[in-house]
Amino acid sequence: MDAYRELVHWFPEDIIGLQELFVVAYLNRSNKIIGVYQVSRGGITGTVADPRLILATALKVAATGMILAHNHPSGSLYPSVSDRELTSKICQAAEFLDMTVNDHLIVSRDGYYSFADEGLL
Repeated sequence: MDAYRELVHWFPEDIIGLQELFVVAYLNRSNKIIGVYQVSRGGITGTVADPRLILATALKVAATGMILAHNHPSGSLYPSVSDRELTSKICQAAEFLDMTVNDHLIVSRDGYYSFADEGLL
């Protein structure tokens, strides 16, 4: 997937298995990346991704879409309940602002999990 290839570089090799990071790629109407924002950098078991900061940044850069991405230091590619809840919350808020969440990726050294590919968006 193109999104994975673009975003995996935001997860440094020495960090991806140690700390959880959450990044957002902001897209224009042509689904081209117009900017990437590291929303948070947490610990071994989690990080805080504030939907207000994600959407405020989207408004500032005049994005029409976004791709969410984070890693699990454990290497697990399956979404947690909190991953699903956060994704749902951001999708609902984005829809209200006429934006779309095109995907949410969980990335690892070995690949990714796509919420869109799994029908969770």
